Amino acid sequence: MLDSPFTDLDRPPLSQAALTRALVRPGGLWSDITVVGRTGSTNADLAQAVRDGARQGAVVIAEAQFAGRGRLGRVWSAPPRSGLTFSMLLRPDPPPAAQGWLPLLVGLAVASAVRRIAEVDVRLKWPNDLLIGERKLAGILAERVDSAVIVGVGLNVSVRADELPVETATSLVIEEAACVDRDPIIRAVLREIEAHYREWSQADGDADACGLRAAYLGVSATVGSEVRVELPGERVLTGLATGIDHSGHLIVRSKGEEHTLSAGDVVHVRPHTS
Repeated sequence: MLDSPFTDLDRPPLSQAALTRALVRPGGLWSDITVVGRTGSTNADLAQAVRDGARQGAVVIAEAQFAGRGRLGRVWSAPPRSGLTFSMLLRPDPPPAAQGWLPLLVGLAVASAVRRIAEVDVRLKWPNDLLIGERKLAGILAERVDSAVIVGVGLNVSVRADELPVETATSLVIEEAACVDRDPIIRAVLREIEAHYREWSQADGDADACGLRAAYLGVSATVGSEVRVELPGERVLTGLATGIDHSGHLIVRSKGEEHTLSAGDVVHVRPHTS
């Protein structure tokens, strides 16, 4: 009985059948929703599914993940059923040059859904974090596998202060959010991702034509901030984050020059105050 998912009544399990009925429909993006009790990594599970020929729109949600990874190979973990840990398989039509927007698109969609459902002020830190203040609420990891892109999301929902992996993290419970029920949150998040992905696809990846860039900038915590960016090769760039280019790259002005970054670990030295 101790291993039952109903042991912790504050953290009820998700229903694969209910989510499938709500989200999988003819003509929709989501083709298959799987809820697993425990796995190493939902991204790794979907990477194997790609090799097995899985269709676009497959989603894997893990109640517990023991080998989750963030960017730069960092380990990411949380107590069972305390968050939303899921990955989605996308086979985007827009050209590869535009696909740098995918993790930003997913981040925007997650932030929009959480802002609406949980009533908290979520902001986006380029390229892959969701913040409340300067504390991390969620992270996103996008990986290319053959012609597909797998996007994984880890969102802290009921993680308590004494369960946080690092002091710079937070959760919806800690932030006293209006909703901390994972079921309506994951439904809202997946519907929001589908809407943004459809608009971006119809615009052939043009982030301006579909309104993606403007919407992203509207909730960006990075653009307008003084930043320090740790780059590959132990290089460091400091300057003002001034925008996001047509490929989803961050533009930083440093010592009178503009630098376009496709990757890097960003620290907000002086946050945007508007």
